[in-house]
Amino acid sequence: MFTDLHSVEEIIKATARQELQPRFAKVKRGIKQDGSFVTEADLSAQARIASELKRQWPDIAFLGEEMPAEEQARLLQSDRPVWCLDPLDGTSNFASGVPYFCVSLALLTRGEVTLGIVYDPNRDEIFTAQKGQGAYFNGVALKLSDSGLSLPQSTALIDLKRLPAPLAVRLVSEAPYASQRSFGSVALDWCWLAAGRVHLYLHGRSNIWDYAAGNLIFLEGGGYASTLEGDTVFLNELQPRSCVGAIDSRLFTAWTNWLGID
Repeated sequence: MFTDLHSVEEIIKATARQELQPRFAKVKRGIKQDGSFVTEADLSAQARIASELKRQWPDIAFLGEEMPAEEQARLLQSDRPVWCLDPLDGTSNFASGVPYFCVSLALLTRGEVTLGIVYDPNRDEIFTAQKGQGAYFNGVALKLSDSGLSLPQSTALIDLKRLPAPLAVRLVSEAPYASQRSFGSVALDWCWLAAGRVHLYLHGRSNIWDYAAGNLIFLEGGGYASTLEGDTVFLNELQPRSCVGAIDSRLFTAWTNWLGID
C-alpha cells in the first residue's frame, strides 16, 4: 500500500489551484494530432506535477497525457511502478468556461491500478482509492448500496458520440432509462457515479489516463463495470477502452442485458 497519499493529494490540489484555476476560461485551445484539445494549462499542470512527483518519489516512473505515444507505450511495458496523469481531464469544458473538469492521477504497479486520485478544484472535491482499501470522498468512506431503482427509473451518464452508431441511435430512440446526461470528463464521471449522483455509465472510447484512477475509485466504492465486450475496463496498454457501469448489481445486470453484453 502507498503510505504517503496525503503528500500526493497536496501536490495535485496546489497545482490545480495555481496552474488551472487562474487560467479557467482564459486560454486558447490548440488541437493535437489525434484531434483532441490542449491548452497551456494542460502543459503547465503536467510539468509541475511531474516535477514534484519525480522529486519526492524518484523510483516511480511518470506517464502524462501530453507525452509522445511512443514514450507512453514504453513506460507501460516497464517493470517500474508508473504514475499515470491526466493533468486536465475536461479540457474543452475548461477552455469554454464550463466548471466540470479535474486532475486525475493513478499509480500503476505490475500492470494494475493500485492507487487513484481525482480532484475537482471547482467544488474542492477529492476522490481517492487504493486497491483493496476502499474509496473515499473528501476523506469519508464511499460505499455504494442497492439503489432500489429499476432501469427505467435510473439516470444515465452517456457519451453518445464515441459509441457505435447503431447503439447510439438505439439509445436515443429506445432509451431504457429515465434521463440521460453527458458532462465531458471521464475521470470525474466515474467519481460522480461512485458518489451515486448518477446510476448508469456508458462511454465508447476512453484512454488509460482518462479512466484508470476513476474506474478504481468506482470499483473500490462498490460499483460494477465492464467494457462493451464484457471484459474488465482496465488494460495496461494505450488501446482506448469502452466503459459500462452501474451503481449496484441489479442495475448492472439490467443495463448489460439491454446492451447485449454476455
